[in-house]
Amino acid sequence: MPSLQSYSTFGLSASCDSIELFTDVSSFLSIYKSIKNRTGNAIYILGGGSNSIFTNDFDGTVLVNEIKGISHFDTESHHFLRVGAGENWHDFVTLCMSEKWYGFENLALIPGSVGACPIQNIGAYGVEVNTLIDKVECVFLETGEQVVLTNKDCQFGYRDSVFKHALANKVLITHVNFKLPKHYELETSYGELAALSEPTPEKIYSKVIEIRKSKLPDPTELGNAGSFFKNPVVSQAVYQGIAQEYESVPHFVVSGSAELSSIVNEQIKIPAAWLIDQAGFKGKTLNKVRCHPTQPLVLTNLGGATGSDVIAMAKDIIASVHEKFGIQLEPEVRLLGNKGLISL
Repeated sequence: MPSLQSYSTFGLSASCDSIELFTDVSSFLSIYKSIKNRTGNAIYILGGGSNSIFTNDFDGTVLVNEIKGISHFDTESHHFLRVGAGENWHDFVTLCMSEKWYGFENLALIPGSVGACPIQNIGAYGVEVNTLIDKVECVFLETGEQVVLTNKDCQFGYRDSVFKHALANKVLITHVNFKLPKHYELETSYGELAALSEPTPEKIYSKVIEIRKSKLPDPTELGNAGSFFKNPVVSQAVYQGIAQEYESVPHFVVSGSAELSSIVNEQIKIPAAWLIDQAGFKGKTLNKVRCHPTQPLVLTNLGGATGSDVIAMAKDIIASVHEKFGIQLEPEVRLLGNKGLISL
């Protein structure tokens, strides 16, 4: 059974029945149909492997998306890009910066592939990728029908999309189409970006990389899957209850109703890293899994960690944060068992 260790940045020891790579829609459909007809076993489609953790051997075939290609045209007001789902996200962002196709600068150094970005609706430093996505091209697994979904069709939410719900395990994302306005307001309100003097896209890009490198472990050196948990979004009432006890609780207003201007209706995002730190997990180790000492939102594989270690640590964190704050953390990573996706 081939090893999956090098296909997931967390680097757990796991294997599967077979691994198949594909570079276009026709090769994917051919491989997919052949496997379904031959074995009927489970199939999991993988991109860069930065958001999937195989906690056990996978009883099925892993298909690796390597659809590449970047095309561009522009109008007076926008840049339009069509990007293969198998392209590396940060390499793509870096190319855009060199070509002065701006807008992605806050999203630099996020691990993974372009195809994963609409699934997760990736975001960082005040920007979410859904604001830049125009369309997503997909193919239905069972019928081979190719469809183009509009931004609205994708039903984007915070680290969420239709690809996690109605279309989960039903489509393959082949290309993502982006629409970048040539004139837009730079986002520097988040964290250390606020200290930038005379910000430019290049300064933001460089600062984001500097911040991420200083706080986040390099998965090529220390196994990890980036942010393990989502930042919870809570009601104003929940936030106020926490703020009464913790005056310095970091928070960000993320939404409010158009109909109701009342502050009561606001939704507040509280960094999961702060909650985990307050619960006492920063730097804590369970067997070979550690809650990172400079960014507790990241769990790391110290070498030789098992899926059971990861699940136990994650459950401990979830239970402790819930007991202390009444907030239920949700994983941002995708955890897989021997039959497919699992939940904690």
